[in-house]
Amino acid sequence: MDRLEAMRLYTRIVELGSFTAAADDLNLPRATVTHAIKRLETRLGAQLLQRTTRSVRTTRDGETYYGHCRRLLADMDEVEADFREAAIQPKGRLRIDLPASLGWLLVIPALPTFFARYPQIELDIGTGDRFVDMVREGVDCVLRIGHLGDSGMVGRRVGMLQQATVASAGYVRRHGLPESLAALQDGHVAVNWVSPNTRRAEPLEFMVGRRRREVTLPGCVSVSGMDAYRGCCEAGLGIAQMTRQRIAEGFKTGRLREILPAYPPPSLPITVLYPQQRQMPARLRVFIDWLVELTAAQC
Repeated sequence: MDRLEAMRLYTRIVELGSFTAAADDLNLPRATVTHAIKRLETRLGAQLLQRTTRSVRTTRDGETYYGHCRRLLADMDEVEADFREAAIQPKGRLRIDLPASLGWLLVIPALPTFFARYPQIELDIGTGDRFVDMVREGVDCVLRIGHLGDSGMVGRRVGMLQQATVASAGYVRRHGLPESLAALQDGHVAVNWVSPNTRRAEPLEFMVGRRRREVTLPGCVSVSGMDAYRGCCEAGLGIAQMTRQRIAEGFKTGRLREILPAYPPPSLPITVLYPQQRQMPARLRVFIDWLVELTAAQC
């Protein structure tokens, strides 16, 4: 019998005034109850109960210990009740990190629906494209775009993002629209995307049937932030590849033109990462399920 069970047994003996009644109440053998109280008194180095043939009374030490037990057990019951309630109605604080583009365009606009469903959950949101040390920084989960290396985290794919190859209307007027991948390499330039993690410029990628083709183009500018990447493209500095959600407004206004739509870039996986844990908190589970639902509806 562990200490918590022994404390609960002791309080029932005091409250019922009988070893036998406490044993019946807790469905324990009478001998188990007697042995547990003897071990408890030995561990504490104090006599807790005075036993007679007709009654059981607390000693002065026993009365003091009983008061401590009542408070500790009440606190424990309250904590367990809070967790049981949280499993039914998730609540508490979550620290999450989102890519800036996906956060602003997809997740943040939909948050009112999340809070309407889970009003007792609080979100502490970071946005950016940098590497996040989840354990050291105390982050519960991160949402990432693209293919990921082995991070030691649990990963769940929540959706896919379609991409397009684009250039500004001004760039197209100056350079024309390439009609093939070979023509793309004849005088065209790119806004080169540099991965914030690897610090290497990434080539443009195209799907030719089921095969992936990479094309490296020269360029006068390299960037590692999505806002700068789109801004340079809209300024006419070169060809870029971005998710369709990010460039939808540019298509509507005519600022952007699609390049080689017959050879689209490969779709990008959206993955939520979180530390390995034996029991996932309900607030994290429902947030991830909501992300799956959100991306299924909008991607």
